[in-house]
Amino acid sequence: MSCTKILRPTFDDWDRMTSDAGPGPVSGNGSVGASGPRESLWLGLLGLSSAAATAALLLTGVLALVLNGWAGAFSTAFGGLLVMVFFAISLLIGHFVGRSNPSGAIGLFLATYVVKVIGFAVVLFVLGEPAWLHERWFLIGAVVSVVFWQAAEIYGFGKARLQIYNDPEPSPRSERGTTDV
Repeated sequence: MSCTKILRPTFDDWDRMTSDAGPGPVSGNGSVGASGPRESLWLGLLGLSSAAATAALLLTGVLALVLNGWAGAFSTAFGGLLVMVFFAISLLIGHFVGRSNPSGAIGLFLATYVVKVIGFAVVLFVLGEPAWLHERWFLIGAVVSVVFWQAAEIYGFGKARLQIYNDPEPSPRSERGTTDV
């Protein structure tokens, strides 16, 4: 065996008994396509966050039902659903306003946040405390809903593929395998 064979083994020198991985399929000539834009980031986040918060509320509601009966379960659901409606309004605003006026969406988020806080406070003060409400389970339901909603939003935003740069369309003259820089 020559010195070059030791330093640079060829495919023929590969010992098939040392690996169970074969050479694999031959790569195709086609390029890997980029994924297109999502139909709506906001509605996807709304679905994901709602599902996560609802699942957590169901488990918390079962625990409340076992420990404090139907009052605990209803209180958990009421606290959690109030939080979910509060957050869902923001995501719906992002969906309807974010596409047509992205820079104006931030101002609208702020304005609706203030309106939501005041509106929900007025609703809660006008309704008062229902006789069936269990304060501890109401708070637990709200906190569980916030935590799972926010965790799902963070996960959803982390998985979202947002276009940061306005990349030009590839020119028809460019050849495969080359990069246009």
